[in-house]
Amino acid sequence: MKSRLIALFILQYFLISCNDNDVFEQEMYKNVVALISSSYHNNFEEVVPLNDEEVTGYITASVGGSYAPDRDLTVNLIEDNTLFDKYNWSLYDADTKLYAKLLTKASYNIPEAKIVIKAGERTGRALVKLRPDGLSPDSTYFISLKALPEEGVEINPNKSNVLYKVMIYNQFASQAKNSFYSMTGLQDGAITAGSKKLFPISKNSVRVTAGIESFTSNEQSIAKTSMILEVGPDNKVTIKPYKNLVVHQIDNDSRYPNKFTIEESYGRKFNVFTLCYDYQIGNITKRMHEELRMEITE
Repeated sequence: MKSRLIALFILQYFLISCNDNDVFEQEMYKNVVALISSSYHNNFEEVVPLNDEEVTGYITASVGGSYAPDRDLTVNLIEDNTLFDKYNWSLYDADTKLYAKLLTKASYNIPEAKIVIKAGERTGRALVKLRPDGLSPDSTYFISLKALPEEGVEINPNKSNVLYKVMIYNQFASQAKNSFYSMTGLQDGAITAGSKKLFPISKNSVRVTAGIESFTSNEQSIAKTSMILEVGPDNKVTIKPYKNLVVHQIDNDSRYPNKFTIEESYGRKFNVFTLCYDYQIGNITKRMHEELRMEITE
């Protein structure tokens, strides 16, 4: 009797183990689709140039499983702000002035709002046409999307949304990384040095804080202390106010001729601005002679 009970227990255990193995193998072989993004709020960053032209990007999906699918897998893309709203609230609570922004329809187009992963392949993608000119380097922009699977397609619920983040750059500065230039020069004849962050504005222009004024990341301060450096085809720099700053360019200074150059030294390359200008904060006018220099690493 005892031997019979032991045999029944072993048989039951064997049957359960076989069933678990079957489930495990089914899970391994399942083709589950996921939108490709980072683990940080399902962000995907697309860094695009400011070049006065439409540029392209892609939203990509991949499929898991032990083997590639034996048929086409299709998911449709729809606009859905659930993840976008969650992102803003989790990072900034009710401080709406800090919120990220949705990219307007004037700045992008998805010609075919679906992703098809072809039979035998592991990935598929949808084309995004982007028009980034006019975007602000001070704002975060997203296209907030959700993938809806067609019948018979399984999607990973944790990877069914994506915050497609659009960031801008030009030859002189990038929103995606800190473009800090070392600054050396003179203010009203006194030697000064420091570092300045430049921000891409258009294909051939950047924004920078005037003189040795402190940079504060709010609209009022930026409007008060910032200027535009616009580089012409001849590399001549035109200095303009960004918004409220009073600034006057001074030309014909041989050492600071308001020019942009790329310098090479011992195999290294540098972006270099040499500038001369007067600017006014309140009732005080200051004269600035400065060189801005940053190594080109890419």
